[in-house]
Amino acid sequence: MSIRILTDSNCDLPSDIIHDYDIDVLPILICLGDKEYEDGITIDSYEVYKNMKQGSVYKTAQIPPNEFKKKFRQCADNKETCIYIAFSSGLSGTYQSSILAKNEIQEEYPDLDVTVIDTKCACMGQGLVVLKAAKMAKEGRSKEEILEAVKFYSEHMEHIVTVEDLEYLYRGGRVSRTSAFIGGLLNVKPIIDVRDGKLVPFEKLRGRNKVIKRIMDIVDERGKSLEKQTIAIAHADDLETAIKIKEMIEERFKCRDILITVMGCAIGSHVGPGTVAVFFLNEESPI
Repeated sequence: MSIRILTDSNCDLPSDIIHDYDIDVLPILICLGDKEYEDGITIDSYEVYKNMKQGSVYKTAQIPPNEFKKKFRQCADNKETCIYIAFSSGLSGTYQSSILAKNEIQEEYPDLDVTVIDTKCACMGQGLVVLKAAKMAKEGRSKEEILEAVKFYSEHMEHIVTVEDLEYLYRGGRVSRTSAFIGGLLNVKPIIDVRDGKLVPFEKLRGRNKVIKRIMDIVDERGKSLEKQTIAIAHADDLETAIKIKEMIEERFKCRDILITVMGCAIGSHVGPGTVAVFFLNEESPI
């Protein structure tokens, strides 16, 4: 029985990887006023970033249960095993939508073989989990082996994020007007990571260069066997900084497998243009 790897567009994997590894991706909904778009299909991240710079405020909506039902029904009809690798339940209701859909579809298809995983990851943190699973599925590995790897990667994935402008976090209701204003005056840049599936600021520094240097130190402190890993860098319309970070990681840690990707509409609409993030494992994978 073939194994289908299903995920959502929050994973931010590059399109060539999605194609090469036959990954099935459901789009998160992006809303601007009364207009609704599908992430990466009817709107792209560069359009979102351009509009955000001009003052637009986007919101996101979870994938409706009916969209999951369609996918799960296809798997049942094709007698496929499906592993849905979900965006963190601490940041979206999409995981719950998939559970609701699975429970309803299994009444119709009692033999449906669907496993839903809450990665507690976001952006390319989730993407690296999905990529590992997709590679293993393509190699013909068993469902149990893939689930073991997904569990390990999900539990040991680091997300180190910095935003360029606190104004975007203010617009999305994530910081106060005062914090955004003072942060802008002082050129304060927060460093954020993901704890228990939620974005948590844990340091603040003044100036972009200091932040990037500190991110490198955090990678050094937390990463294990970095030269053996696939490391991901995501950026929100700031390729120059992403390339700079890539070169620093290559030189300092002798890493050669580094992915750079554009942060998608869903995550990007909350953190804003200029955001960059690094994703890596804090333990060496046994799989």
